[in-house]
Amino acid sequence: MKILVLGSGAREHAIITGLLREEPRPSVVCAPGNAGIAADVPVVALDPNDPVAVTDYAVLHSVELVVIGPEAPLVAGVADALRARGVAVFGPDRAAAALEGSKTFAKRIMDEAGVPTGRAVCAATLVEAETALDEFGAPYVVKADGLAAGKGVLVTEDRPAALAHATFWLEHGSVLIEEFLDGPEISLFLLSDGQNVLPLSPAQDYKRALDNDAGPNTGGMGAYSPLPWLDAAFGSENEFIDEIIETVALPTVRQLDAEGTPFVGLLYCGLIVTNAGIRVIEFNARFGDPETQVVLPRLVTPLSGLLFAAATGVLGALPRPEFSADVAVTVVLASENYPETPLVGREITGLDAALAVHGVTIAHAATRLVDGTLVSTGGRVLSVVAVGDSFALARARAYEALGQITLAGAHFRTDIAARVA
Repeated sequence: MKILVLGSGAREHAIITGLLREEPRPSVVCAPGNAGIAADVPVVALDPNDPVAVTDYAVLHSVELVVIGPEAPLVAGVADALRARGVAVFGPDRAAAALEGSKTFAKRIMDEAGVPTGRAVCAATLVEAETALDEFGAPYVVKADGLAAGKGVLVTEDRPAALAHATFWLEHGSVLIEEFLDGPEISLFLLSDGQNVLPLSPAQDYKRALDNDAGPNTGGMGAYSPLPWLDAAFGSENEFIDEIIETVALPTVRQLDAEGTPFVGLLYCGLIVTNAGIRVIEFNARFGDPETQVVLPRLVTPLSGLLFAAATGVLGALPRPEFSADVAVTVVLASENYPETPLVGREITGLDAALAVHGVTIAHAATRLVDGTLVSTGGRVLSVVAVGDSFALARARAYEALGQITLAGAHFRTDIAARVA
């Protein structure tokens, strides 16, 4: 099978790594990719957000499946254009991608479908935002309604900071003021063909920049999978997954289908376990980063078959995907001053030594080669992924590998999965 993966981050590198583990290997191309991806598969200088350019390339090169990694191409309607030309695509159309592209839309879908979620108010003016902040009280939760590159959410005890965040994003549209929900967070990916869903294994990520969940929110500083504590909380991982399918995933997919916007692709459920039960914090319309980096290494079922079945509407004929008993841990290496104004263009060394650590792979997030030198190009630079038969072993391998890598000013959390048995 010839597969085109759209994107340039660690998520896309992890997807490609998962595809290349299959036998026989599919033929994979990535657009636009990064230095690490280019070392594994051919890359194409193609704008992934351009529906015409992507579709023309896919048709010209007889691509059998397009896998859309980031959210921006989905909201830009790339999947719509591909389907209009008869190309199978894993990723929802623009209308269904509003589940991520508009938090107000997502809240409405959840309300219509009876999906458990927190109370929220959509504010279009500063006065409305102030009223909602006072109604819900601290901690304050303020979210930009549209895509914000991981910078749209603020959770704070500081009312002036919450108001300033609302003021900034109101210049770009509306904001959502939500009640604060307390409890452990879980990410669960579900494949959807518009009618049926199949779950992957749950993961937990770390959003704060610093150890002990201190510092500002980020796009994610690390993750682990599976979640052994689910057994005590829900009886088993499967019982937890069953509950999410019945109360969250299927109602959402059915509501979107009923509205004429079938969701075909990856439904990312951002969940929180509160004292009152499971609540949905957010939906995304694509694989999450860095959770993908720990979910896919444990996947035993061939990834390409799952993605193609979802894209072609036959997911209901497949059994649930199988996962290994191994655990996976990923730690993100970030540029100096991330997430504020990361300092980029610095040389990265030591990757060969890091990869020599048993059970370790590296997903490149923001790298490129400049005259043969590997340099950073963004805030989150690398995801160091380690697999082992225990969390202690996987963590030891991940941090041993990180110790081999040099990037001036870089930082990473030292407590990823530290409390997991």
